[in-house]
Amino acid sequence: MTTGTAPRIALDPFVTDLDAESAALRAAGPLAAVELPGGVPVWAVTHHAEAKALLTDPRLVKDIEVWGAWRRGEIPADWPLIGLANPGRSMLTADGADHRRLRTLVAQALTPRRVERMRERIAKLTQDLLDALPTDGRTVDLKSAFAYPLPMYVIADLMGMAEARLPRLKVLFEKFFSTQTPPEEVGTTLAELAGIMAETVAAKRAEPGDDLTSALILAAEDGDRLTDEEIVSTLQLMVAAGHETTISLIVNAVVNLSTHPEQRALVLSGRADWPAVIEETLRYSTPTSHVLIRFATEDVPVGDKVIPAGDALIVSYGAIGRDENAHGPTAGSFDITRETRNRHISFGHGPHVCPGAALSRLEAGIALPALYARFPGLDLAVPASELRNKPVVTQNDLFELPVRLNP
Repeated sequence: MTTGTAPRIALDPFVTDLDAESAALRAAGPLAAVELPGGVPVWAVTHHAEAKALLTDPRLVKDIEVWGAWRRGEIPADWPLIGLANPGRSMLTADGADHRRLRTLVAQALTPRRVERMRERIAKLTQDLLDALPTDGRTVDLKSAFAYPLPMYVIADLMGMAEARLPRLKVLFEKFFSTQTPPEEVGTTLAELAGIMAETVAAKRAEPGDDLTSALILAAEDGDRLTDEEIVSTLQLMVAAGHETTISLIVNAVVNLSTHPEQRALVLSGRADWPAVIEETLRYSTPTSHVLIRFATEDVPVGDKVIPAGDALIVSYGAIGRDENAHGPTAGSFDITRETRNRHISFGHGPHVCPGAALSRLEAGIALPALYARFPGLDLAVPASELRNKPVVTQNDLFELPVRLNP
């Protein structure tokens, strides 16, 4: 078995060709040696079966103090991705009993009933945004006009955040996820995000409402109390994940249907349903391309390689979704009739599966059919080859989505 001898694949900080990069990661085997932007060496799991195994392997933990490079001072505090590698105390960074405690409190707040109660609000927001779109055939950036505001309004409603915060949060989260944030702005960005979340928590402690933040605070007070740091970090995690994933899901679904007109015809004619579009989009062009980071407490064999104790692992969902071992020889094709479309693990696997998956599916399941019912002739206004990804190695995220809204 090999450890540190494999050549490393440097992830492109500008994400100029995510499909090619994901294919190279898969070709490197189930465990690929990778270099993150900033020259940080990690391992990436790139195949479906191995990812499921590692996501439930207790030898891989989220405690950054296990990371040898972190302990040796090799990871600078102004590394652009530090907020993703060390995002504060929440269920994202906890394991075992502590993770179960934090996740249980979130689950008690984010109940299926609470999510389902959002249906009417999501439908109203969707119709309002569609009403505001031009119908004269001119080019529209569907991301900024529809796919972005819908999840942001929904998450603001759900968490009880003031809508006046949303423009500033947009700027801050773009810096938070970007590989191109100037080093001098990394710390201030993280501090301002934490400050906004802390102010929201303080406001809901003083005056609780019918929102997730209030429910989270009350659930914590009724049982195992959360610290203020845990509540703030959990709120930031849920706001970040609650809008970014859904934006990319809606955008990617539109791109996939526009570049595969035969698939679009299937769903618009009723021969396939919208859940099939959503699940195949999650598999084929997963919103989250890489998830950072887990750390090996001991040597962990994967195929003919080993993750050495103290090394870091990322989960490369962009590569995993098109694994032929899981989805057959046509894994690289977008096919909403695929029998394995529901087999993906794009929302995670095991105890760390995303608790907001149901909300994201609900939003896309309302937004996409409403969009195409209003504009069945919707099509890209530029060739798909001209669509550009933002410099975000963790998200499959376009700068913009120019379309023509043909009725």
